[in-house]
Parts: sequence; structure tokens; C-alpha cells
Amino acid sequence: MENDEVYMQKALLQAKYAFEENEVPVGAVIVYDNRIIAKAHNQIERLKDPTAHAEMIAITQATSFLQSKWLNKCTLYVTLEPCLMCAGALVLSRIDKVIFGAVDPKTGAFGSKIDINELALNHKIKIKKNILENECSIIIKEFFKKKRKANYLS
Repeated sequence: MENDEVYMQKALLQAKYAFEENEVPVGAVIVYDNRIIAKAHNQIERLKDPTAHAEMIAITQATSFLQSKWLNKCTLYVTLEPCLMCAGALVLSRIDKVIFGAVDPKTGAFGSKIDINELALNHKIKIKKNILENECSIIIKEFFKKKRKANYLS
């Protein structure tokens, strides 16, 4: 298994924690120098905070670990294509690379709905997508299937 897949498996583990906590199952890890320095999952429901996306929490952890506002030479692995809020935060953090599993046609900001790299901003992020795409898609689909079933039965 290649490194990208290994790190995406770690992000998927975080997504599973979110699923178990009844959060939209998105997981993220940030890697620096071949070492995971941050790991997070969505905590929007738990924290009652619409900004508590896995990527945002991971950015905070990573900058704290590095004692820097910049995430130069870091890579974010995330199970779902980041939204515009998270993409903006990633640009501001100057992260080097974002690798994601499943595309998000509704809110994805790295090519699906909008491409933040096409805007005239002061930083461009290297992108790689579709890493363990099937596994990343399945957990999201299963979560919403479970939600629909619970709503139907209530």
C-alpha cells in the first residue's frame, strides 16, 4: 500500500469515529515530515459549532504542534473534498498539499462546485483526489442512509 493510502486509512478511522458520534463522517489527518501531527473528525453536533469541520480542527492542532501559523511542507489527507470555508482556511495556512478521497458535488471547493485554486489568491495548493474514493464514499452514503431511515421511522 502506498503512503497516500496509508494516511487516508488514518483519516477514514477518524471518519468512523464521527459516524459513531452521529456526526457527518469526515476525517482528516495532517502529515509533516512523514509523521501525523494532527488528526480530527467532524464535531459540529458535539460542539454546536458550524465551523467544527475535521479540516478546521486539524489545522488548529497542526499549527499548535508546529508553533507556527503556516503549514508549509504539510499535507492534509481528508475523506471528503473540503468545502469553501475549509479551502479558504487551508489557503490561509499555506498548506502545501491536499489529498482527498471522495468528491463533494454539493460544496466541494477543489473542483466540484468551485475551484479555489482558480481564484487570484496569494497561495495555490497542490491537489490529489480519489484516494480510497470508494471507501470514503461508502461511509458518507451509509451515514445518510441511516439518517433517512431514522427519520422515516420517527
